[in-house]
Amino acid sequence: MKVHLHIENDCKEIEVHIHAPKFDETIEQLMRKINSSSPESIAGYSDGDIHLLKLSEIYSIFTENGKVLLQTEEEEFEAKSKLYELEDRFQSSFIRVNKSMLVNIDKIVSIQAKVLGNPQVVLANETVFPVSRNYFKLLKEALGLGGVGK
Repeated sequence: MKVHLHIENDCKEIEVHIHAPKFDETIEQLMRKINSSSPESIAGYSDGDIHLLKLSEIYSIFTENGKVLLQTEEEEFEAKSKLYELEDRFQSSFIRVNKSMLVNIDKIVSIQAKVLGNPQVVLANETVFPVSRNYFKLLKEALGLGGVGK
């Protein structure tokens, strides 16, 4: 992929032009990222208190016992939204790795592509989560990994 930037003083707004041989998943993801105007924070609830969490502080978002939880370095907070709503809202920062979990793309340090069993994603806080085969390809594409573990 080539990226070109042209600064033109007479432009009134930013324009993005994508030139591609065909429309595919990569182009679709790129367009979603460009169009997303995701907020930089989310409310997390803990012991009756409301904490305003920056997206950069959140390692994962997951469901457990019917609740949606936001995992940070030190603790977990409850979210009032559904997992799929948060996935749509933060699609440029988080990616689904299995049915009940989203991980912060910037917190991924490695992917363990197991020969037997499901691959696993390792986050910066050393937590390890299984990656469903259904989401493995999308995870690799989001990270720009083309030929890693089919």
